[in-house]
Amino acid sequence: MTEKQPGLQAGVPHSAAREQVVRKVTWVGLFANLFLAGFKFTAGILGRSQALVADAIHSLTDLTTDIAVIAGSHYWSRPPDESHPYGHQRMETLVTVFIGIVLAAAGIGVGWKAISTLHAKHASSPGWIAVMAALLSIICKEAIYRWTAIIGRRVKSSALAANAWHHRADAISSVPVLIAVAGARIFPSWSFLDHVGAAVVSIFILYSSIKIMWPGLSELIDVGAPTEIRKKIRTSALKNEGVLQVHDIRTRYVSSSIQVDLHIVVEGSLTVREGHDIADDVKHRIITEIQEVLDVIVHVDPPERALTEGDMR
Repeated sequence: MTEKQPGLQAGVPHSAAREQVVRKVTWVGLFANLFLAGFKFTAGILGRSQALVADAIHSLTDLTTDIAVIAGSHYWSRPPDESHPYGHQRMETLVTVFIGIVLAAAGIGVGWKAISTLHAKHASSPGWIAVMAALLSIICKEAIYRWTAIIGRRVKSSALAANAWHHRADAISSVPVLIAVAGARIFPSWSFLDHVGAAVVSIFILYSSIKIMWPGLSELIDVGAPTEIRKKIRTSALKNEGVLQVHDIRTRYVSSSIQVDLHIVVEGSLTVREGHDIADDVKHRIITEIQEVLDVIVHVDPPERALTEGDMR
């Protein structure tokens, strides 16, 4: 079972405590990006490395996604209101897709520049300070990625997980810079490695952007939960002895959580209160036993509404 962040309630992944964690982690990443961008820019100037200066500018683009997560978390954490009776969690999905688009644009830009300047050469051999700055950038960004990704999974935040991948993409994009700067320093004629490496990295960045955007796009078109989750929902509901059948299970994602809508068949002789108590128990069981589930709506049907095996879903 996934470890829960202290202060977070089971079944309520969009609590105020959760968003405080999201903002705290993102603020740390934002200040780290500012520091690394400034350090790489300075080292690039002093070390005569055009590649490192370009990498510093690329690091500044990370601030866009950091700001989007921080600003968005203030909105998607709001409770339901008259205009948004189901809450504002879809804003987190939009932020996730936005991060994917920014990442895709960065990957296309890196790839285009690498291909269009394939025959360009460095004007002079870069200094060792540029090599050290590129190495430090890779280590720091990978560390930030791992920390952000762990917290993102723990609090079930798709936006935080997407921003973590943006940190890793920045770390990956610094790899060809390190190779190019070190190679140009040791073998001045090897400056072409900068452009070849950047082109390869752009493919990885585009792949990361697709991994980030696809779940968000699937949510926006209301793709349901996988078969395994629906089976768990049915099994959990049938644990109540008063439930004769479970059918018409419908699911949809809201951020990284699932909303469930299902019908249960109970004895027709039960009172309204007894049927209501069974429905409450089914809802509680599903939310408690299946971590991904955020909310459940249970419809109570009499025996004559039971479906045949072939009609059930």
